[in-house]
Amino acid sequence: MRKSISRLAASIGLGASLVVGSLAAPAVAQAEGKIRIAEQFGIVYLLLNVVRDQQLIEKHGKAEGIDIEVDWAQLSGGAAINDALLSGSVDIAGAGVGPLLTVWDRTYGRQNVKAVASLGNFPYYLVSSNPNVKTIADISDKDRIAVPAVGVSVQSRFLQYAAAQQWGDKAYNRLDKYTLAVPHPDATAALLAGGTELNGHFSNPPFQDQALANKDVHVVLNSYDLLGPNSPTLLFATEKFRKDNPKTYKAFIDALAEAADFAQKDKAAAADTYIRVTKAKIDREALIKLIDNPQYEFTVTPKNTYKLADFLYRVGAIKHKPESWKDYFFQDERPLQGS
Repeated sequence: MRKSISRLAASIGLGASLVVGSLAAPAVAQAEGKIRIAEQFGIVYLLLNVVRDQQLIEKHGKAEGIDIEVDWAQLSGGAAINDALLSGSVDIAGAGVGPLLTVWDRTYGRQNVKAVASLGNFPYYLVSSNPNVKTIADISDKDRIAVPAVGVSVQSRFLQYAAAQQWGDKAYNRLDKYTLAVPHPDATAALLAGGTELNGHFSNPPFQDQALANKDVHVVLNSYDLLGPNSPTLLFATEKFRKDNPKTYKAFIDALAEAADFAQKDKAAAADTYIRVTKAKIDREALIKLIDNPQYEFTVTPKNTYKLADFLYRVGAIKHKPESWKDYFFQDERPLQGS
């Protein structure tokens, strides 16, 4: 009898612990001097690890003349992240460009959620342990693919984008029925252990690299082949939080920019930060080699996000058409120069 994915992950010690922290109870509007940040799993959140480790928000808050209390929460999946943001449980949400576009569209003219910054450029891989799945055209009822959130996660949107290229826009969601919502750590554990219905995972670093260390796992799809180098993961907030907390918001932006500069210039120190903050059981030298990949770029400047936005409007997944990437990004004192 096949084990459930969640039981299997727990049994081999790689299960994801969802730390909800201040999400446990409904929250009230925050006054200047407090910020609550929700992140997910993987190296793509390394800038937040640096911000947290070096207490950069607190540092830049003092430069603005305020003491800032910072709360951190960890969730899995863009749907959970969006729900936390819209319920007022968090102020800054970290998730893929797919969930950002969904919540931007949903709150257009109301809460007006927009992106604050990118967390960098990273290729995401769809990996499989089924030797018969060489392209997405080979995916069948025999396959189940883990994604952080079915239909709305950036991995799901990448899969839909690929399906539209393969079979046309009307069939963009053709592969959704083969996807399951599983946190990245659990999905990696299940894929490596075998014995469950899960044999695919649209992942992110370092989980995709850990999976690929197994000779039975291979890459089916690379997100860079779809869109070119792109920023898959963003940070976003409501217009109200940005307007009501200008000093706290600016401190966060400045902290993030400093973290990006640090991570891009010193990969070894960045790797040490990731291990220290996440307590990840990963070889340090392997991690340094991984994040020193020239395809990885730690930057707050978004890249190639609009292609996905245009696609989602074209297939009806979002109702409002952004004229450019600037429509769903806040433009601050130092406006981003992205795409």
